[in-house]
Amino acid sequence: MTDILPIRRALLSVSDKTGLVDFARALAAHGAELLSTGGTAKALREAGLVVTDVSDHTGFPEMMDGRVKTLHPKVHGGLLALRDDAGHQASAQAHGIAPIDMVVINLYPFEATVAKGAPRHDIIENIDIGGPSMVRSAAKNHAFVACVTDAADYAALAEELADGGLSLATRRRLAAKAFQATAAYDGAIASWFAFADQGERFPAVLPLTARRVTELRYGENPHQSAALYAASAVPSGLAGAELVQGKALSYNNIGDADGALALISEFRDAAPTVAIIKHANPCGVASASTLAEAYRAAKACDPVSAFGGIIALNRPLDAETAAVITELFTEVIIAPGADEAAKAVVAKKPNLRLLLSPLPDPARTGLVLKTVAGGFLLQSRDNQTMGELTIVTKRQPSPRELADMAFAWTVAKHVKSNAIVYAKDGATAGIGAGQMSRLDSARIAAWKARDAAEAAGWAEPRTIGSAVASDAFFPFADGLLAAADAGATAVIQPGGSMRDADVIAAADARGLAMAFTGLRHFNH
Repeated sequence: MTDILPIRRALLSVSDKTGLVDFARALAAHGAELLSTGGTAKALREAGLVVTDVSDHTGFPEMMDGRVKTLHPKVHGGLLALRDDAGHQASAQAHGIAPIDMVVINLYPFEATVAKGAPRHDIIENIDIGGPSMVRSAAKNHAFVACVTDAADYAALAEELADGGLSLATRRRLAAKAFQATAAYDGAIASWFAFADQGERFPAVLPLTARRVTELRYGENPHQSAALYAASAVPSGLAGAELVQGKALSYNNIGDADGALALISEFRDAAPTVAIIKHANPCGVASASTLAEAYRAAKACDPVSAFGGIIALNRPLDAETAAVITELFTEVIIAPGADEAAKAVVAKKPNLRLLLSPLPDPARTGLVLKTVAGGFLLQSRDNQTMGELTIVTKRQPSPRELADMAFAWTVAKHVKSNAIVYAKDGATAGIGAGQMSRLDSARIAAWKARDAAEAAGWAEPRTIGSAVASDAFFPFADGLLAAADAGATAVIQPGGSMRDADVIAAADARGLAMAFTGLRHFNH
């Protein structure tokens, strides 16, 4: 084992040729012989570099449409041979195997091929075999071989080569990175086979790999450390969102923004809609003819909690909406776009984060993963909507009540259980979240509505004449009666309680209209 490794022979075979030529020139200047294959060799020759084809090095031609080219003892022997083992060196000499001191590899773009919706044949052809094999051989033998898998390392490695070679510490770091790369690659392939190709819901082995996007300043609290990871090489959602301006996102910002994105996506085909999220719960949601009007209506639901919130929009941010949002301290605005005038308004608040992300399809499939002590919980995404309602009371809801019921039900899906949401005229009137008792959630939502009315100078809270949604059934009539006392005239809930008959009777006695969805939306 040597501390400083001069690079006398390097094998380069990359799909992504970013920075390739400059790095190859640095290797050549260091005195390295360049071995290469296919398109990589062509790119290097076109840049004026001298390259030896791997087939000339091995004395064996590429075959089977390039599937077999580097799977040869003169390649893997050159990578795996221990330089300080007399037996290894005798075998290498007997079989004419020359040492290879470095491989520069990045793999066939499997994930990108899947992401663009390619046919199965193309996906299979983008499963790299020779590349991962060489990476593993070189990384295993990092005591004597450098394994380069990330173009972002080229510049620093070129500088180190100029000092005579690569240190053992560098080679160890590269080896760790190389095994991470092959693990992620194999995980992506295993995931595709299990979920997409075979249609398994819960495979016997869960392929779980992710790539770090960034380290965060801290976690939920300053004494906790944290980082953001992307689930694939083609980041999407929050992991792939564009931060236009503002401070780096915190752990809590990202969690809240993800909840905001999920909620606002439910309204992506609706009228202009704004959701205000605070500590993973919506504190106001509204639809209106303009985003500015929707923001004002959403904020009016709970103006105290809106301070320091996350604002999500279902339309690109415009200057008028940006102006009204920036009147109140806000942590993050997340929208599918923003015009230049809006960006200029937000720029006056340099710490305010403006985050741009496409709105996901609320009906998208997928899995939700949570950690537990010693393992994970995995479930399918809650992508169900209201479906067909069953009216269970004597009084039928009016068209306006039906619209408010649907609005409240959509919002309740994204409120932490136990969840109660009052809505009127396309805006939330009161939200009760995360209580151990559904009765308490109903009371808290009504109390917040009264405070909001007092702050706005309204004659009465907006719960008067509202529809109320409960994310799960009322186990007793008390929660429903609390909603009726708050002024609700219509109720939407899953039904299914042993005491449904008592709850329906209580609704009839108070003249309420009530619908059962047959669907629960617990959100823990």
